[in-house]
Amino acid sequence: MAATRSLVKEPHPVRRSGAGGRLRLGRRRALWAAGAVAVVCGLLTWCLMPPSPPPPGGKVIFGTGVRTGVYERYGTLFKQRLSRDLPDVDLRLRRSQGSVQNVERVATGKTDYTITASDALADYKASGGKYASRIRACARLYDDYMQLIVPRDSPVRSAKDLKGLRVGVGERRSGVSLVTGRLLEAAGLDMDRDVRAVRAGIDRMPRLLSEGRLDAFFWSGGLPTTAIERLADRTDIRLVQLGDLVPRLHEIEPETRYYRAAVLAPDAYPTVQRGQSVKTVAIANLLVTTDRTDPALTEGITRSVIRSRDQIGREVHAAQKVDLRTAIYTDPVPLHEGARRYYRSVKP
Repeated sequence: MAATRSLVKEPHPVRRSGAGGRLRLGRRRALWAAGAVAVVCGLLTWCLMPPSPPPPGGKVIFGTGVRTGVYERYGTLFKQRLSRDLPDVDLRLRRSQGSVQNVERVATGKTDYTITASDALADYKASGGKYASRIRACARLYDDYMQLIVPRDSPVRSAKDLKGLRVGVGERRSGVSLVTGRLLEAAGLDMDRDVRAVRAGIDRMPRLLSEGRLDAFFWSGGLPTTAIERLADRTDIRLVQLGDLVPRLHEIEPETRYYRAAVLAPDAYPTVQRGQSVKTVAIANLLVTTDRTDPALTEGITRSVIRSRDQIGREVHAAQKVDLRTAIYTDPVPLHEGARRYYRSVKP
């Protein structure tokens, strides 16, 4: 019995493991405390952080171009896309005579964003245009191609042959008119004296040609231009090469360096070109704004422009040329800070 009692009085297991239990309990308490501290720190950080800025919103004026032109069609499709990307932005489209007027309007704050040709920008800056130094770019978009259209049986084979003829030269404040004047000068002609200049846009010139009220007209636009495709459906027309003017064109003045030799591929207007390429002149188009616009808004608009390329390009084929790799080349104006933010965010 004595042996049995000695076994019964042996120390309890709890007492043998008391130190280990206290250690485990202490660890749990430490973990709980650390977790509580982390939660408190997280709440404090959240409370002290500045609130996220609201997404861009409000009314924004976007300058396009003449009715039926590529600028107008691009603007219409971009408005649809932006309504999804920036739903709080109310994008209002405003037609114009073209690039020259677009530059003037954006510089003076009459529009917030617009599309314009690089030569029109260079000309505005060189002529001391008001607030020219404030113009900033969002992206290089696509190239415009100069197109000289005549009836198929016309004797005109070069711009030099236009002397004395009725020629559509674009509206007075359009990019078409700016380039046309320089092309005619390169051909040895004066637009005001040597041709019978008709000031009309792409919304009127095709009809005037088909009715025999024009002998030829110039157009600067992306390929293909819908108004010219429709003209070809009802009138037998031909494209006149302009490539022979490039060397002389580059000698005229510094701003003409924005024109480059280009080729209209046979599939630009298949029924018109009939398998033949046509040498011409091309000019880059830019989406521009000013340093007054909000960087967050400009970043969002730039992002939407780049991401909408394929969607818009299904209807405006020129938009397929919008490319992230070349969008940053916006000479003669620098990038807007908001656009820079976007390009930095997607830099590989």
